[in-house]
Amino acid sequence: MAEERRGYILRIVRDDWVEKVFSEKRYYSGVSRRWRRGDIILFAKKTEAGDSFIGYGVIERAVEIWELPPEERRYPLEHGWRWVLTLNPIFRFEKPIPIRETILAEDPRRGSFLHGATLTEEELDAILEAAEEYQG
Repeated sequence: MAEERRGYILRIVRDDWVEKVFSEKRYYSGVSRRWRRGDIILFAKKTEAGDSFIGYGVIERAVEIWELPPEERRYPLEHGWRWVLTLNPIFRFEKPIPIRETILAEDPRRGSFLHGATLTEEELDAILEAAEEYQG
């Protein structure tokens, strides 16, 4: 029996961090989960339209900060991050999709309460389909 795909929502607060995530294909996380290869991460950010999904990535590798070489630990430690998620592939949406226009429209979690949220395979598929349609 195949394992169900897992999805998570991780927020990115700053624009420079958005650029860093998509250029380096890495997300530094303070959220502890049982990250596994193949998990899908939906990136959320506050936009003019409210909380929106701006892209997603598939975890290729998840490493705890202490496993990194000492010279690579400084940056994530400064921010209190414990994990480095290497993403491959990673996709950025041309048009961010407002969360209120997805299956999560009625979800009571908003803003920072979405950070680290777990998604079922059905929710994940519905959001990715909505994002594809939203891109036109």
